Amino acid sequence: MNGGLIKVAVPLGERSYEVVVGDGADAELAAMLPARARRAAVVTQAPVGVEVDTGRQQRRFEVPDGEGAKSLGVVEELCRGFASFGLTRGDVVVGVGGGVVTDLAGFAAAVYMRGVAVAHVATTLLAQVDAAIGGKTGVNLPEGKNLVGAFWQPVGVVCDTRHLATLPPRQLASGRGEMAKYAFLGVADLADLPIEEQVAACVACKAEVVASDERESGGRALLNYGHTLAHAVETAGGYGMLHGEAVGVGLVFAARLARRLGRIDDDRVTEHERLVGGFSLPTRLPPGLAAEELIGLMGHDKKAVAGLTFVLDGPSGLEVVTDVGTAEVAATLAEVGAR
Repeated sequence: MNGGLIKVAVPLGERSYEVVVGDGADAELAAMLPARARRAAVVTQAPVGVEVDTGRQQRRFEVPDGEGAKSLGVVEELCRGFASFGLTRGDVVVGVGGGVVTDLAGFAAAVYMRGVAVAHVATTLLAQVDAAIGGKTGVNLPEGKNLVGAFWQPVGVVCDTRHLATLPPRQLASGRGEMAKYAFLGVADLADLPIEEQVAACVACKAEVVASDERESGGRALLNYGHTLAHAVETAGGYGMLHGEAVGVGLVFAARLARRLGRIDDDRVTEHERLVGGFSLPTRLPPGLAAEELIGLMGHDKKAVAGLTFVLDGPSGLEVVTDVGTAEVAATLAEVGAR
């Protein structure tokens, strides 16, 4: 901790970086950018309304609002804008916003000139506790969420908690969907901590997992707890549910599926529903979603290597379970409201 700020290291050898959390963290941005960078391309959305000082010649690039911005077309527009600005491989891209912006800015940085540095200014709770950390970037296809992307670690991340005061309640609740996930990954007593410590605790958990499995060949997949259904719901529902809301339902679904498979008992399912509901998140799907479509979309999930694949709770904690039967999945979807 430094002057009220909390610094969490993401240890990746020569590519290690810091995540700075707390009131006023944005002031740390310029110092964490590469010294050789002369230009900074600042990627953001108009509603974000956050100005940053990179200490370099900078140009602002606005992408559309909403999940629909995460497309290959928008990435092309960004890269062409970078070229027009004169961005070189020695310069830097800075994403300022929530998870949509960090995913887009990170992916554009990864592919422009085969890779330029990127840093993130996370302005939503969801981005601060999860999306901006760990180097997973990507865009969506009609067939599913985040199906095109790259692993591209940032050079640093700032999580200024002042920005959270400007978020509408629904956006804050969405961020708590990822917090709920971290609670089941072993981060204890999150609800009792001050906001800076909540964010830092989630970041520290993710940093530890990423350091041990950067490219999701094993344990990092556990960070997708609740996400298999969540991503399918987002795609099928045209992103009407916010990501964290869909994760909340996904966590409850995963618990119920684990119970159906004999992995956990009723008490553990109740614990999931209590925690998710306590974060002001839905525990049931909105009307109008078809089980058949959701199952099809879940088959495209990035974890899937053998049939339907889920992160599920069990006697030894969370683990990746493959070849889950369609009948069990369909029956569990009915429990959470799918037709």
